[in-house]
Amino acid sequence: MMATLAFLSALSVVPAQEGQLRLINERATYGVLGATRPNDKVLPGDAYFLTFDIENLKMDDSGRVRYKMNMEVVNKDGKSQFKADPTETVLWSSLGGPRLPAYAHALLGTDMAPGEYTINVKVEDIETKKTAELSKKFQVAATEFGLVRVNTSYDARGDMQAPAFAVAGQSIYLNFAPVAFKRDDKTKQPNIAVEMRVLDESGKPTLEKPIPGAVKDNVPEALSLIPMNLMLTLNRAGKFTIEVKATDKIANKTTTLKLPITVLDATK
Repeated sequence: MMATLAFLSALSVVPAQEGQLRLINERATYGVLGATRPNDKVLPGDAYFLTFDIENLKMDDSGRVRYKMNMEVVNKDGKSQFKADPTETVLWSSLGGPRLPAYAHALLGTDMAPGEYTINVKVEDIETKKTAELSKKFQVAATEFGLVRVNTSYDARGDMQAPAFAVAGQSIYLNFAPVAFKRDDKTKQPNIAVEMRVLDESGKPTLEKPIPGAVKDNVPEALSLIPMNLMLTLNRAGKFTIEVKATDKIANKTTTLKLPITVLDATK
């Protein structure tokens, strides 16, 4: 298993205030600032993102903040699975304010043992020496056919991850990876069909037919999960739900995933 820390540079616009260093608004998300997960249960092979805000970092007159952040993932017995040494970050606040969005994430292997795990995060304000800690439990389920590493991005490669908000006129990609699929005994290839529907706020599909996708050849035998994506053209404002259904035609198993997205009116 791999785990990493990452930092976001946009600070919120709120009045500056003195106070205790705090890690607040923690939630599990689909990727960086993506839609909030409905629960903390993940499959082996998934990526578990913990998103939160760092509040009350000391900012100098130029808007600079300096802090250290480290993370450790432990199992239910407290045994370390991954430990990242503290890393120093220096950022300048363009908008002012004491709140900094940040996240940590654990990238799970497909052989990850089922059970309860905990992400422990510690932040230190270098200027004041104040510290704050955050712990979040998550459950790794037993291996089964499903979709993992779900996120939205601005590019097809998935390098520029997008939040669960967009502006009408944008196009984004929904990224995901089927895992624990079966292969044909002769060809050694999978046969996975996917369908994506977009539902409006009333639950009605926006199109008569779902957007299709499939993978059934050119998949290396060593590959245990298959990165896939489907493009969404967001042509109007509203609140929507993206629904993806994947079917393993060899194992005759189906899994469905839903996540919300809000599209804003660019003229307002």
